[in-house]
Amino acid sequence: MSLLSESGLSIEQISLLDGHKSAQVTETVYRHWLRRILTEGAEAMDGLLPANR
Repeated sequence: MSLLSESGLSIEQISLLDGHKSAQVTETVYRHWLRRILTEGAEAMDGLLPANR
């Protein structure tokens, strides 16, 4: 999944390729990986945007 996602495929497209019934199943199966990517993305955004004080 990570290689597919990094090459620009959406979770829906990956779900179809994996043969999952829905994107929700794909999210459940790969939740551990998605959490890491979302955390890294949030941290990157924090570094780009000024803090609201």
